[in-house]
Amino acid sequence: MKICIIGAGYVGLVSGACFADLGNNVVCVDNNAEKINRLKAGAIPIYEPGLEELVKRNRKEGRLSFSTSVKEGVKTCEVIFIAVGTPSRDGGDADLTFVEHVSREIAQAMPSYRLIVEKSTVPVNTGEWVEHTIKVFNKRGIKFDVASNPEFLREGSAIKDFMNPDRIVIGVKSKKAKDILTELYKPLKAPIVVTDIKSAEIIKHASNSFLATKISFINAISDICDKVGADIVEVARGIGLDRRIGKEFLNAGIGFGGSCFPKDLSAFIRIADKIGYDFGMLKEVQKVNDYQKALLIKKIEALVWNLPKKTIGVLGLSFKPDTDDIRQSPALDIITMLQKEGAKIKVYDPQAMGRAKLELSKNTEFCKDAYAVAKNSDCLLLATEWNEFKELDFKKIKKIMRQPILIDGRNIYDPEEMKKLGFTYIGIGRK
Repeated sequence: MKICIIGAGYVGLVSGACFADLGNNVVCVDNNAEKINRLKAGAIPIYEPGLEELVKRNRKEGRLSFSTSVKEGVKTCEVIFIAVGTPSRDGGDADLTFVEHVSREIAQAMPSYRLIVEKSTVPVNTGEWVEHTIKVFNKRGIKFDVASNPEFLREGSAIKDFMNPDRIVIGVKSKKAKDILTELYKPLKAPIVVTDIKSAEIIKHASNSFLATKISFINAISDICDKVGADIVEVARGIGLDRRIGKEFLNAGIGFGGSCFPKDLSAFIRIADKIGYDFGMLKEVQKVNDYQKALLIKKIEALVWNLPKKTIGVLGLSFKPDTDDIRQSPALDIITMLQKEGAKIKVYDPQAMGRAKLELSKNTEFCKDAYAVAKNSDCLLLATEWNEFKELDFKKIKKIMRQPILIDGRNIYDPEEMKKLGFTYIGIGRK
């Protein structure tokens, strides 16, 4: 098929490269000329394992191209995916300005039938607005369909998730739209959930909100474990072996972040508010997530005494490993909170340093590696569980720290082993 992906961000670029790898002809369109020029030159603007090789291969074989022109993409492609940003507004509503603008451009450029597919995470009823917008600006009365096809890609494993999905959700109004999308995804041999557009839109928000709820639940239990002397790792294992619950998303830590969970949670709460339902449970999920960061500050302060002029080393800046995405990263929130208290901050991340330099205070010291972060620090905080942090030489680290204090914000280290090495070790809900 000939496919146009509008929006070459984390979702659009990965989806475009994967669709091309399945044998389709794909053009990725973005209004950021610098990004498109970089892609045309072979540079990848985001870090995602395997993406550079995938893009390079499909460009070489002529199946993947890049453009700044929506008009060009719409004229040559029958299936158009909208994968633009839907950032949060003040109050939690999703900002759908980009979706509206792109819908208008599509309407004005359509030469014949087109299937327009929501790929961005959008509130329920967005499909109706997209359809309305296209009808208004489609002056020649050209036939079209609107569909919803939410993505469930995890940054760091997005290509694997695309090629081996648990399920594919498509919300459609017509048999033609259903047949096109079913045929497009047929090579993946995955279960396809065919439903109406509104149900498909809710599935995405409900899925992410449920996963965020699991994380906040286990984090709340971790605080109870701290208070009574239990071990959250053992508790989570005992819970997760119940097949009705499952072990995924039961790792206690400093809270969830990223471009999806915080944004989608806020949007779903606002959606519920607008239709007259007070989604108090999800509000509590947000509250617990914020509390985890404040709790960590208290733990650090309890160990170093006064925070002003103390040096805190932070390992990891991205919201999760295997990505350079720092959006809503708990690490950045914690760093900002520590700096407000007068602490000096040293940081290192394998991939997110460039993006973090644009966000963090100029007083932040960016280091070349984990050992440079640890040198002369009063406390070392593990904020993101990159694999390289699991292999550190802690004998060396203990020697170069001012005080051997280790805060394990992701519970990746063995408490007893760290204590034997001479560290004051604090995890999240660990003995």
